[in-house]
Amino acid sequence: MRFFVAHFPANAVRIWALRQCGFHVGEEVYIAGGLSLSMMNSENSCDLIIEDRVSIGPRVTLILASDPNHSKLIKIFPPIRGSITIGKDAWLGAGVIILPNVVIGECAAIAAGAVVTGNIEPNTLSGGVPAKLIKRLPQIIQVSIEVFFFTTEALRALSCTENFFFS
Repeated sequence: MRFFVAHFPANAVRIWALRQCGFHVGEEVYIAGGLSLSMMNSENSCDLIIEDRVSIGPRVTLILASDPNHSKLIKIFPPIRGSITIGKDAWLGAGVIILPNVVIGECAAIAAGAVVTGNIEPNTLSGGVPAKLIKRLPQIIQVSIEVFFFTTEALRALSCTENFFFS
């Protein structure tokens, strides 16, 4: 499945492969080619959540698990297993690397080539190695409009004076 996630040219197949791996992928997500996942094959201790309308640039690396494998360094650096959550409407630029146990906030943008080692606040632009706040972004407000149908009597009952709506 990981081969399809990284190399298949169709976005829909990349999303399908991530879902087949047991990860949550929201609606209207775009994942460019070359996505790399670092995770354990034998454990279910890692989780990836990609919320709605996330855009992931080319050659992004998501590290859910990391350790020195058979090296003697394993005595110094214990294995890390974790999760990554990418909030709604976030944008990961080309070549971004995200380490385990990171939450990318809603409407956050990560500059190309950044290494994300900690949580990123919503509505921010972050970049660098390690990624740091560059600036706060204006909040994008989505308004859902509901249409209510009122009778003339109901509108008059809601108004402060009887001729408020009708003069």
